[in-house]
Amino acid sequence: MMNVQLLVSSLLEHAEKFFPKKEVISPMPSGIVRHTYAEIGKRTRQLSSALEKIGIQREDRVGTLAWNHNRHLEVYFAAPGMGAVLHTINIRLSPEHIVYIINHAEDKVLFIDEDILPLVELIKDHLKSVEAFVIMTDKEELPETTLEPVYSYEKLLQTGDEAYQFVKDIDENAPAGMCYTSATTGNPKGVVYSHRGIVLHSYALGLADTVGVSENDRVMPIVPMFHANAWGLPFAATWFGSTQVMPGPRFTPKILAQLIEEEKVTKTGGVPTICLALLKEWEEGNYDTSSLNAILCGGSAAPRGMIQTFEQKYNISFLHAYGMTETSPLATFSRLKSYQMDLSQEDKLDERAKQGILVPGLEFKVIDGQGEVEWDGKSMGELLIKGPWIADEYYKDERTKEAFQDGWLHTGDVVTIDEEGVIKILDRTKDLIKSGGEWISSVDLENALMAHEAVFEASVVAVPHAEWQERPVACVVLKDSYKDNVTKEDLLSFITPMFAKWWLPDDVVFMEEIPKTSVGKFLKRALREKLKDHFAAESL
Repeated sequence: MMNVQLLVSSLLEHAEKFFPKKEVISPMPSGIVRHTYAEIGKRTRQLSSALEKIGIQREDRVGTLAWNHNRHLEVYFAAPGMGAVLHTINIRLSPEHIVYIINHAEDKVLFIDEDILPLVELIKDHLKSVEAFVIMTDKEELPETTLEPVYSYEKLLQTGDEAYQFVKDIDENAPAGMCYTSATTGNPKGVVYSHRGIVLHSYALGLADTVGVSENDRVMPIVPMFHANAWGLPFAATWFGSTQVMPGPRFTPKILAQLIEEEKVTKTGGVPTICLALLKEWEEGNYDTSSLNAILCGGSAAPRGMIQTFEQKYNISFLHAYGMTETSPLATFSRLKSYQMDLSQEDKLDERAKQGILVPGLEFKVIDGQGEVEWDGKSMGELLIKGPWIADEYYKDERTKEAFQDGWLHTGDVVTIDEEGVIKILDRTKDLIKSGGEWISSVDLENALMAHEAVFEASVVAVPHAEWQERPVACVVLKDSYKDNVTKEDLLSFITPMFAKWWLPDDVVFMEEIPKTSVGKFLKRALREKLKDHFAAESL
Protein backbone atom coordinates (compact mmCIF):
# COMPACT_ATOMS: atom_id res chain seq x y z
CA MET A 1 0.00 0.00 0.00
CA MET A 2 1.05 3.60 -0.59
CA ASN A 3 2.62 5.32 2.38
CA VAL A 4 0.54 8.52 2.27
CA GLN A 5 0.75 10.81 5.28
CA LEU A 6 -2.51 11.71 7.04
CA LEU A 7 -2.44 15.52 7.33
CA VAL A 8 -4.98 17.98 8.68
CA SER A 9 -4.66 20.18 5.57
CA SER A 10 -6.09 17.34 3.43
CA LEU A 11 -9.46 17.73 5.20
CA LEU A 12 -9.87 21.32 4.02
CA GLU A 13 -8.47 20.54 0.56
CA HIS A 14 -11.19 17.92 0.13
CA ALA A 15 -13.89 20.45 1.06
CA GLU A 16 -12.44 23.07 -1.31
CA LYS A 17 -12.46 20.67 -4.26
CA PHE A 18 -15.68 18.77 -3.78
CA PHE A 19 -17.93 21.02 -1.67
CA PRO A 20 -16.95 24.54 -2.80
CA LYS A 21 -20.53 25.89 -2.56
CA LYS A 22 -21.30 24.58 0.93
CA GLU A 23 -21.29 27.22 3.66
CA VAL A 24 -19.88 28.11 7.05
CA ILE A 25 -22.39 30.40 8.79
CA SER A 26 -21.32 32.63 11.70
CA PRO A 27 -23.49 35.07 13.67
CA MET A 28 -21.15 37.97 14.47
CA PRO A 29 -21.68 41.38 16.13
CA SER A 30 -22.11 42.92 12.67
CA GLY A 31 -24.64 40.27 11.57
CA ILE A 32 -24.72 36.80 10.02
CA VAL A 33 -21.56 36.08 8.00
CA ARG A 34 -21.61 33.38 5.31
CA HIS A 35 -18.55 31.91 3.58
CA THR A 36 -18.38 29.00 1.16
CA TYR A 37 -15.71 26.34 1.56
CA ALA A 38 -14.07 27.76 -1.57
CA GLU A 39 -13.79 31.11 0.23
CA ILE A 40 -12.73 29.49 3.51
CA GLY A 41 -9.99 27.66 1.60
CA LYS A 42 -8.64 30.88 0.05
CA ARG A 43 -8.76 32.76 3.35
CA THR A 44 -7.03 29.89 5.17
CA ARG A 45 -4.24 29.77 2.58
CA GLN A 46 -3.82 33.55 2.92
CA LEU A 47 -3.56 33.15 6.69
CA SER A 48 -0.94 30.39 6.47
CA SER A 49 1.08 32.58 4.12
CA ALA A 50 0.68 35.63 6.37
CA LEU A 51 1.79 33.68 9.43
CA GLU A 52 5.00 32.72 7.66
CA LYS A 53 5.57 36.37 6.75
CA ILE A 54 5.36 37.50 10.39
CA GLY A 55 7.91 34.87 11.40
CA ILE A 56 5.89 31.86 12.52
CA GLN A 57 7.82 28.66 11.81
CA ARG A 58 7.17 24.93 11.89
CA GLU A 59 6.03 23.58 15.26
CA ASP A 60 5.60 27.11 16.67
CA ARG A 61 2.49 27.34 18.83
CA VAL A 62 -0.36 29.44 17.45
CA GLY A 63 -2.69 30.28 20.33
CA THR A 64 -6.37 31.21 20.02
CA LEU A 65 -8.62 32.94 22.55
CA ALA A 66 -11.81 32.87 20.55
CA TRP A 67 -15.41 31.74 20.21
CA ASN A 68 -16.95 29.51 17.53
CA HIS A 69 -16.93 31.32 14.18
CA ASN A 70 -15.41 31.16 10.70
CA ARG A 71 -12.19 32.98 11.58
CA HIS A 72 -11.46 30.46 14.35
CA LEU A 73 -12.14 27.67 11.84
CA GLU A 74 -9.63 29.24 9.45
CA VAL A 75 -6.95 29.23 12.17
CA TYR A 76 -7.86 25.56 12.83
CA PHE A 77 -6.49 24.72 9.38
CA ALA A 78 -4.01 27.54 8.73
CA ALA A 79 -1.70 26.70 11.64
CA PRO A 80 -1.26 22.96 10.96
CA GLY A 81 -1.40 23.69 7.20
CA MET A 82 1.91 25.56 7.43
CA GLY A 83 3.44 23.06 9.89
CA ALA A 84 2.71 25.05 13.07
CA VAL A 85 0.60 23.85 16.00
CA LEU A 86 -2.92 25.07 16.77
CA HIS A 87 -3.33 25.77 20.48
CA THR A 88 -6.92 26.49 21.51
CA ILE A 89 -7.02 28.24 24.92
CA ASN A 90 -9.97 27.95 27.27
CA ILE A 91 -11.08 31.57 27.79
CA ARG A 92 -13.23 30.59 30.78
CA LEU A 93 -10.27 29.59 32.92
CA SER A 94 -8.85 31.92 35.55
CA PRO A 95 -6.33 34.54 34.34
CA GLU A 96 -3.63 32.72 36.34
CA HIS A 97 -4.31 29.45 34.53
CA ILE A 98 -4.44 31.17 31.14
CA VAL A 99 -1.02 32.73 31.81
CA TYR A 100 0.32 29.33 32.85
CA ILE A 101 -1.06 27.66 29.70
CA ILE A 102 0.30 30.26 27.26
CA ASN A 103 3.74 30.25 28.88
CA HIS A 104 3.87 26.47 29.24
CA ALA A 105 2.91 25.93 25.58
CA GLU A 106 5.26 28.76 24.53
CA ASP A 107 2.75 30.36 22.17
CA LYS A 108 4.41 32.66 19.61
CA VAL A 109 1.25 34.43 18.39
CA LEU A 110 -2.20 34.87 19.90
CA PHE A 111 -5.43 35.22 17.89
CA ILE A 112 -7.91 37.12 20.07
CA ASP A 113 -11.61 37.90 19.69
CA GLU A 114 -12.23 41.59 20.28
CA ASP A 115 -14.45 41.02 23.34
CA ILE A 116 -11.64 38.98 24.98
CA LEU A 117 -9.12 41.82 24.53
CA PRO A 118 -9.55 43.14 28.12
CA LEU A 119 -8.50 39.74 29.50
CA VAL A 120 -5.33 39.69 27.38
CA GLU A 121 -4.56 43.32 28.32
CA LEU A 122 -4.75 42.22 31.97
CA ILE A 123 -2.20 39.41 31.59
CA LYS A 124 0.06 40.68 28.78
CA ASP A 125 2.99 41.59 31.05
CA HIS A 126 3.17 37.98 32.30
CA LEU A 127 3.38 36.39 28.83
CA LYS A 128 6.95 35.25 28.15
CA SER A 129 6.90 33.83 24.61
CA VAL A 130 4.25 35.77 22.68
CA GLU A 131 5.73 37.83 19.86
CA ALA A 132 2.56 39.06 18.12
CA PHE A 133 -1.17 39.56 18.70
CA VAL A 134 -3.92 39.30 16.08
CA ILE A 135 -7.33 40.77 16.89
CA MET A 136 -10.31 39.17 15.19
CA THR A 137 -12.85 41.94 14.63
CA ASP A 138 -15.46 43.03 12.09
CA LYS A 139 -14.44 46.67 12.46
CA GLU A 140 -12.26 48.55 9.98
CA GLU A 141 -10.06 50.01 12.70
CA LEU A 142 -8.50 48.16 15.60
CA PRO A 143 -9.70 49.00 19.09
CA GLU A 144 -7.30 50.93 21.29
CA THR A 145 -4.81 48.56 22.86
CA THR A 146 -1.44 48.46 24.57
CA LEU A 147 -0.63 45.11 22.94
CA GLU A 148 2.26 45.18 20.48
CA PRO A 149 2.93 44.26 17.81
CA VAL A 150 -0.77 43.96 17.04
CA TYR A 151 -2.49 43.09 13.76
CA SER A 152 -6.04 43.22 12.44
CA TYR A 153 -7.08 39.73 11.33
CA GLU A 154 -8.66 40.87 8.07
CA LYS A 155 -5.79 43.19 7.18
CA LEU A 156 -3.23 40.49 8.02
CA LEU A 157 -5.14 38.14 5.73
CA GLN A 158 -4.72 40.56 2.82
CA THR A 159 -0.92 40.29 3.09
CA GLY A 160 -1.08 36.53 2.42
CA ASP A 161 -1.15 34.56 -0.82
CA GLU A 162 -4.48 32.84 -1.56
CA ALA A 163 -2.61 30.38 -3.79
CA TYR A 164 -0.35 29.31 -0.90
CA GLN A 165 0.33 25.57 -0.94
CA PHE A 166 -0.04 23.79 2.38
CA VAL A 167 3.15 22.12 3.58
CA LYS A 168 3.22 18.42 2.69
CA ASP A 169 6.60 17.21 3.96
CA ILE A 170 5.25 16.75 7.48
CA ASP A 171 5.34 13.49 9.41
CA GLU A 172 1.75 12.51 10.20
CA ASN A 173 2.85 11.89 13.80
CA ALA A 174 4.03 15.49 14.16
CA PRO A 175 1.98 17.80 16.41
CA ALA A 176 -0.94 19.59 14.76
CA GLY A 177 -2.86 20.86 17.77
CA MET A 178 -2.89 21.05 21.52
CA CYS A 179 -5.40 21.68 24.27
CA TYR A 180 -5.17 21.84 28.04
CA THR A 181 -7.47 20.12 30.51
CA SER A 182 -9.75 22.37 32.57
CA ALA A 183 -7.90 21.53 35.81
CA THR A 184 -10.21 21.16 38.79
CA THR A 185 -7.03 20.76 40.86
CA GLY A 186 -3.49 21.92 40.13
CA ASN A 187 -2.37 23.47 36.86
CA PRO A 188 -4.02 22.45 33.58
CA LYS A 189 -2.37 19.55 31.74
CA GLY A 190 -1.39 19.87 28.10
CA VAL A 191 -2.43 17.31 25.48
CA VAL A 192 -0.81 17.35 22.04
CA TYR A 193 -2.75 16.03 19.02
CA SER A 194 -0.95 14.65 15.97
CA HIS A 195 -2.06 15.10 12.35
CA ARG A 196 -2.70 11.36 12.21
CA GLY A 197 -4.78 11.37 15.39
CA ILE A 198 -7.01 14.24 14.21
CA VAL A 199 -7.61 12.65 10.80
CA LEU A 200 -8.46 9.21 12.23
CA HIS A 201 -10.70 10.78 14.88
CA SER A 202 -12.51 12.65 12.09
CA TYR A 203 -13.13 9.33 10.32
CA ALA A 204 -14.61 8.00 13.57
CA LEU A 205 -17.10 10.90 13.75
CA GLY A 206 -18.40 9.96 10.31
CA LEU A 207 -19.21 6.34 11.17
CA ALA A 208 -22.88 5.42 10.88
CA ASP A 209 -22.86 3.94 14.37
CA THR A 210 -21.31 7.04 15.97
CA VAL A 211 -22.28 10.61 15.02
CA GLY A 212 -22.63 9.86 11.30
CA VAL A 213 -21.54 13.34 10.18
CA SER A 214 -22.20 13.65 6.43
CA GLU A 215 -22.51 16.13 3.54
CA ASN A 216 -26.26 16.23 4.08
CA ASP A 217 -25.87 17.63 7.60
CA ARG A 218 -26.01 21.15 8.93
CA VAL A 219 -23.77 20.84 11.98
CA MET A 220 -23.76 23.30 14.88
CA PRO A 221 -21.00 22.64 17.43
CA ILE A 222 -22.26 24.27 20.64
CA VAL A 223 -19.29 22.83 22.51
CA PRO A 224 -16.62 25.57 22.38
CA MET A 225 -13.83 25.31 19.86
CA PHE A 226 -11.43 25.63 22.84
CA HIS A 227 -12.85 22.47 24.46
CA ALA A 228 -11.11 19.42 22.95
CA ASN A 229 -11.35 20.95 19.45
CA ALA A 230 -15.15 21.25 19.77
CA TRP A 231 -15.07 17.44 20.03
CA GLY A 232 -13.48 17.31 16.56
CA LEU A 233 -16.72 18.40 14.86
CA PRO A 234 -15.18 21.34 12.90
CA PHE A 235 -12.55 19.01 11.38
CA ALA A 236 -15.02 16.26 10.47
CA ALA A 237 -17.77 18.60 9.24
CA THR A 238 -15.30 20.39 6.96
CA TRP A 239 -13.90 17.13 5.55
CA PHE A 240 -17.32 15.65 4.84
CA GLY A 241 -18.73 18.85 3.35
CA SER A 242 -21.36 19.52 6.02
CA THR A 243 -22.77 23.01 6.29
CA GLN A 244 -21.44 24.45 9.56
CA VAL A 245 -23.55 26.76 11.70
CA MET A 246 -21.33 28.40 14.30
CA PRO A 247 -22.96 29.76 17.49
CA GLY A 248 -20.74 32.87 17.43
CA PRO A 249 -19.49 34.96 20.36
CA ARG A 250 -21.15 34.69 23.79
CA PHE A 251 -24.17 32.75 22.59
CA THR A 252 -27.26 32.23 24.75
CA PRO A 253 -29.85 29.39 24.76
CA LYS A 254 -32.16 31.77 22.89
CA ILE A 255 -29.57 32.34 20.14
CA LEU A 256 -29.03 28.58 19.86
CA ALA A 257 -32.76 27.91 19.58
CA GLN A 258 -33.11 30.60 16.91
CA LEU A 259 -30.16 29.26 14.90
CA ILE A 260 -31.55 25.72 14.99
CA GLU A 261 -34.88 27.00 13.65
CA GLU A 262 -33.63 29.55 11.12
CA GLU A 263 -30.60 27.67 9.75
CA LYS A 264 -32.27 24.24 9.82
CA VAL A 265 -29.54 22.63 11.94
CA THR A 266 -29.61 18.81 11.74
CA LYS A 267 -26.93 17.90 14.30
CA THR A 268 -25.60 19.73 17.32
CA GLY A 269 -23.57 18.88 20.39
CA GLY A 270 -22.86 20.12 23.90
CA VAL A 271 -22.44 19.16 27.55
CA PRO A 272 -25.52 18.19 29.63
CA THR A 273 -25.85 21.63 31.25
CA ILE A 274 -26.12 23.27 27.81
CA CYS A 275 -28.61 20.63 26.67
CA LEU A 276 -30.73 21.32 29.75
CA ALA A 277 -30.61 25.07 29.09
CA LEU A 278 -31.69 24.48 25.47
CA LEU A 279 -34.64 22.34 26.63
CA LYS A 280 -35.67 25.08 29.05
CA GLU A 281 -35.61 27.65 26.23
CA TRP A 282 -37.71 25.39 24.01
CA GLU A 283 -40.26 24.91 26.78
CA GLU A 284 -40.55 28.65 27.41
CA GLY A 285 -40.58 29.71 23.76
CA ASN A 286 -42.23 28.63 20.53
CA TYR A 287 -39.53 27.17 18.28
CA ASP A 288 -39.52 24.90 15.27
CA THR A 289 -37.15 22.02 16.13
CA SER A 290 -38.18 19.74 13.27
CA SER A 291 -34.88 19.98 11.35
CA LEU A 292 -32.82 18.68 14.28
CA ASN A 293 -32.40 14.91 14.07
CA ALA A 294 -29.61 14.35 16.62
CA ILE A 295 -27.93 15.97 19.59
CA LEU A 296 -24.50 14.75 20.69
CA CYS A 297 -23.97 14.96 24.43
CA GLY A 298 -20.84 14.25 26.47
CA GLY A 299 -18.51 15.73 29.03
CA SER A 300 -20.44 14.14 31.90
CA ALA A 301 -23.19 11.53 32.23
CA ALA A 302 -26.51 12.65 30.76
CA PRO A 303 -29.60 12.40 32.99
CA ARG A 304 -32.06 9.72 31.95
CA GLY A 305 -34.94 12.20 32.10
CA MET A 306 -33.21 14.56 29.68
CA ILE A 307 -32.65 11.76 27.17
CA GLN A 308 -36.34 10.87 27.45
CA THR A 309 -37.43 14.48 26.81
CA PHE A 310 -35.29 14.89 23.69
CA GLU A 311 -36.33 11.57 22.21
CA GLN A 312 -39.99 11.26 23.18
CA LYS A 313 -41.17 14.88 23.31
CA TYR A 314 -39.07 16.34 20.49
CA ASN A 315 -38.29 13.21 18.45
CA ILE A 316 -34.56 14.03 18.42
CA SER A 317 -32.04 11.19 18.67
CA PHE A 318 -29.89 11.62 21.74
CA LEU A 319 -26.32 10.57 20.98
CA HIS A 320 -24.75 9.80 24.36
CA ALA A 321 -20.96 9.63 24.16
CA TYR A 322 -17.95 9.56 26.44
CA GLY A 323 -14.49 10.98 26.08
CA MET A 324 -11.99 13.42 27.52
CA THR A 325 -9.37 15.89 26.33
CA GLU A 326 -6.84 13.05 26.33
CA THR A 327 -9.00 10.94 23.94
CA SER A 328 -9.47 13.65 21.25
CA PRO A 329 -12.28 13.11 22.67
CA LEU A 330 -14.57 10.41 21.17
CA ALA A 331 -14.01 7.09 22.96
CA THR A 332 -17.36 5.32 23.54
CA PHE A 333 -20.76 5.76 21.96
CA SER A 334 -24.21 4.66 23.05
CA ARG A 335 -26.52 3.30 20.37
CA LEU A 336 -29.07 0.53 20.66
CA LYS A 337 -28.10 -2.65 18.83
CA SER A 338 -30.48 -3.93 16.16
CA TYR A 339 -31.92 -6.66 18.37
CA GLN A 340 -32.60 -4.18 21.17
CA MET A 341 -35.16 -2.21 19.21
CA ASP A 342 -37.97 -4.39 20.59
CA LEU A 343 -37.13 -3.51 24.19
CA SER A 344 -39.65 -1.57 26.23
CA GLN A 345 -39.28 2.22 26.34
CA GLU A 346 -38.00 1.98 29.92
CA ASP A 347 -35.37 -0.62 29.03
CA LYS A 348 -34.30 1.40 26.01
CA LEU A 349 -33.80 4.46 28.20
CA ASP A 350 -31.78 2.41 30.66
CA GLU A 351 -29.45 1.40 27.83
CA ARG A 352 -29.24 4.89 26.32
CA ALA A 353 -28.29 6.38 29.68
CA LYS A 354 -25.11 4.28 29.64
CA GLN A 355 -21.97 5.43 27.83
CA GLY A 356 -22.14 2.60 25.28
CA ILE A 357 -19.46 0.56 23.58
CA LEU A 358 -15.97 1.40 22.42
CA VAL A 359 -15.58 3.27 19.13
CA PRO A 360 -13.96 1.07 16.46
CA GLY A 361 -10.18 1.52 16.41
CA LEU A 362 -9.71 1.74 20.17
CA GLU A 363 -9.00 -0.79 22.92
CA PHE A 364 -9.97 -0.75 26.58
CA LYS A 365 -9.97 -2.68 29.83
CA VAL A 366 -11.43 -2.14 33.28
CA ILE A 367 -9.26 -2.90 36.31
CA ASP A 368 -9.50 -2.92 40.08
CA GLY A 369 -6.86 -3.78 42.69
CA GLN A 370 -6.94 -7.47 41.71
CA GLY A 371 -6.79 -7.12 37.91
CA GLU A 372 -9.42 -6.93 35.16
CA VAL A 373 -13.03 -6.93 36.40
CA GLU A 374 -15.80 -9.27 35.25
CA TRP A 375 -18.08 -8.20 32.41
CA ASP A 376 -21.16 -8.56 34.60
CA GLY A 377 -22.54 -5.01 34.76
CA LYS A 378 -21.85 -4.91 38.50
CA SER A 379 -18.12 -5.14 39.18
CA MET A 380 -16.49 -1.71 39.35
CA GLY A 381 -13.08 -0.65 38.16
CA GLU A 382 -11.09 2.10 36.49
CA LEU A 383 -11.41 2.49 32.71
CA LEU A 384 -8.16 2.25 30.71
CA ILE A 385 -8.00 3.14 27.00
CA LYS A 386 -5.48 2.99 24.17
CA GLY A 387 -5.67 3.79 20.45
CA PRO A 388 -4.41 5.96 17.57
CA TRP A 389 -6.19 9.13 18.74
CA ILE A 390 -5.45 8.64 22.45
CA ALA A 391 -2.66 10.75 24.00
CA ASP A 392 0.38 8.91 25.35
CA GLU A 393 1.68 11.66 27.65
CA TYR A 394 1.02 15.14 29.00
CA TYR A 395 3.09 17.91 27.47
CA LYS A 396 6.18 18.50 29.64
CA ASP A 397 4.36 17.39 32.79
CA GLU A 398 5.47 14.96 35.49
CA ARG A 399 1.83 13.85 35.96
CA THR A 400 2.35 11.72 32.85
CA LYS A 401 3.72 8.94 35.08
CA GLU A 402 0.46 8.60 36.98
CA ALA A 403 -1.97 8.80 34.03
CA PHE A 404 -0.06 6.86 31.35
CA GLN A 405 1.26 3.43 32.31
CA ASP A 406 2.27 0.41 30.21
CA GLY A 407 0.80 1.92 27.05
CA TRP A 408 -2.61 2.69 28.59
CA LEU A 409 -4.36 5.93 29.50
CA HIS A 410 -5.74 5.61 33.04
CA THR A 411 -8.88 7.73 32.71
CA GLY A 412 -9.70 8.11 36.41
CA ASP A 413 -13.30 7.11 35.64
CA VAL A 414 -14.94 4.29 37.62
CA VAL A 415 -17.18 2.14 35.43
CA THR A 416 -18.99 -1.14 35.10
CA ILE A 417 -19.09 -3.20 31.91
CA ASP A 418 -21.82 -5.66 31.02
CA GLU A 419 -21.57 -8.96 29.15
CA GLU A 420 -21.90 -7.17 25.77
CA GLY A 421 -19.18 -4.62 26.48
CA VAL A 422 -21.50 -1.71 27.32
CA ILE A 423 -19.80 0.76 29.65
CA LYS A 424 -21.59 2.65 32.39
CA ILE A 425 -19.72 5.43 34.17
CA LEU A 426 -20.34 5.46 37.90
CA ASP A 427 -18.09 8.35 38.86
CA ARG A 428 -14.70 9.93 38.75
CA THR A 429 -12.41 8.12 41.18
CA LYS A 430 -12.25 11.29 43.28
CA ASP A 431 -16.06 11.76 43.32
CA LEU A 432 -17.10 8.22 44.24
CA ILE A 433 -18.59 8.19 47.75
CA LYS A 434 -17.35 5.60 50.24
CA SER A 435 -19.87 5.00 53.02
CA GLY A 436 -19.20 2.35 55.64
CA GLY A 437 -16.73 0.61 53.33
CA GLU A 438 -19.20 0.47 50.40
CA TRP A 439 -19.17 2.57 47.25
CA ILE A 440 -22.03 4.90 46.23
CA SER A 441 -22.24 6.39 42.72
CA SER A 442 -23.00 10.11 42.77
CA VAL A 443 -23.87 9.92 39.05
CA ASP A 444 -26.66 7.36 39.62
CA LEU A 445 -28.15 9.50 42.37
CA GLU A 446 -27.93 12.65 40.22
CA ASN A 447 -29.66 11.01 37.28
CA ALA A 448 -32.43 9.71 39.52
CA LEU A 449 -33.05 13.15 41.03
CA MET A 450 -33.03 14.84 37.63
CA ALA A 451 -35.77 12.48 36.47
CA HIS A 452 -38.15 14.36 38.82
CA GLU A 453 -40.20 16.90 36.88
CA ALA A 454 -39.37 19.69 39.34
CA VAL A 455 -35.58 19.35 39.15
CA PHE A 456 -33.55 21.48 36.75
CA GLU A 457 -30.07 20.46 37.98
CA ALA A 458 -28.75 18.09 40.63
CA SER A 459 -25.25 17.27 41.84
CA VAL A 460 -24.38 14.83 44.62
CA VAL A 461 -21.15 15.02 46.63
CA ALA A 462 -19.61 13.33 49.64
CA VAL A 463 -19.44 15.04 53.01
CA PRO A 464 -17.33 13.71 55.88
CA HIS A 465 -19.19 11.60 58.46
CA ALA A 466 -17.93 10.58 61.90
CA GLU A 467 -19.40 7.07 61.77
CA TRP A 468 -19.62 6.16 58.06
CA GLN A 469 -16.54 8.02 56.73
CA GLU A 470 -18.55 9.75 53.97
CA ARG A 471 -22.23 10.29 53.22
CA PRO A 472 -23.94 11.64 50.07
CA VAL A 473 -25.64 15.05 50.07
CA ALA A 474 -27.67 16.28 47.09
CA CYS A 475 -27.46 19.86 45.80
CA VAL A 476 -30.55 20.70 43.76
CA VAL A 477 -31.74 23.58 41.59
CA LEU A 478 -35.52 23.50 41.11
CA LYS A 479 -37.34 24.77 38.03
CA ASP A 480 -38.84 28.20 38.67
CA SER A 481 -42.44 26.99 38.65
CA TYR A 482 -41.76 24.43 41.40
CA LYS A 483 -39.67 26.45 43.84
CA ASP A 484 -42.48 27.06 46.33
CA ASN A 485 -44.10 23.65 46.41
CA VAL A 486 -41.42 20.93 46.31
CA THR A 487 -39.60 19.81 49.46
CA LYS A 488 -36.56 17.67 50.08
CA GLU A 489 -38.92 14.98 51.44
CA ASP A 490 -40.68 14.96 48.05
CA LEU A 491 -37.40 14.33 46.23
CA LEU A 492 -36.16 11.68 48.66
CA SER A 493 -39.51 9.85 48.46
CA PHE A 494 -39.24 9.95 44.65
CA ILE A 495 -35.85 8.19 44.55
CA THR A 496 -36.32 5.87 47.54
CA PRO A 497 -37.70 2.95 45.46
CA MET A 498 -34.63 3.09 43.19
CA PHE A 499 -31.86 2.54 45.74
CA ALA A 500 -30.84 0.66 48.85
CA LYS A 501 -31.61 2.74 51.94
CA TRP A 502 -27.95 3.41 52.72
CA TRP A 503 -27.48 4.95 49.25
CA LEU A 504 -30.03 7.72 49.88
CA PRO A 505 -28.62 11.23 50.45
CA ASP A 506 -28.53 12.38 54.08
CA ASP A 507 -29.80 15.77 53.00
CA VAL A 508 -31.03 17.80 50.02
CA VAL A 509 -29.71 21.36 49.83
CA PHE A 510 -31.61 23.67 47.50
CA MET A 511 -29.51 26.20 45.58
CA GLU A 512 -30.12 28.97 43.06
CA GLU A 513 -27.19 27.75 40.96
CA ILE A 514 -24.69 24.90 41.02
CA PRO A 515 -21.08 26.04 40.42
CA LYS A 516 -19.62 24.76 37.15
CA THR A 517 -16.22 24.30 35.58
CA SER A 518 -15.05 26.32 32.60
CA VAL A 519 -16.53 23.69 30.25
CA GLY A 520 -19.92 23.44 31.95
CA LYS A 521 -19.44 20.43 34.24
CA PHE A 522 -20.54 20.54 37.87
CA LEU A 523 -17.65 21.77 40.03
CA LYS A 524 -17.86 19.29 42.87
CA ARG A 525 -14.79 20.58 44.67
CA ALA A 526 -16.53 23.95 45.13
CA LEU A 527 -19.72 22.18 46.19
CA ARG A 528 -17.90 20.21 48.86
CA GLU A 529 -16.46 23.45 50.24
CA LYS A 530 -19.90 25.09 50.23
CA LEU A 531 -21.47 22.16 52.04
CA LYS A 532 -18.69 22.13 54.62
CA ASP A 533 -19.56 25.76 55.41
CA HIS A 534 -23.31 25.03 55.23
CA PHE A 535 -23.22 22.20 57.76
CA ALA A 536 -20.78 24.07 59.99
CA ALA A 537 -23.21 27.02 60.12
CA GLU A 538 -26.15 24.70 60.87
CA SER A 539 -24.31 23.16 63.82
CA LEU A 540 -23.74 26.54 65.52
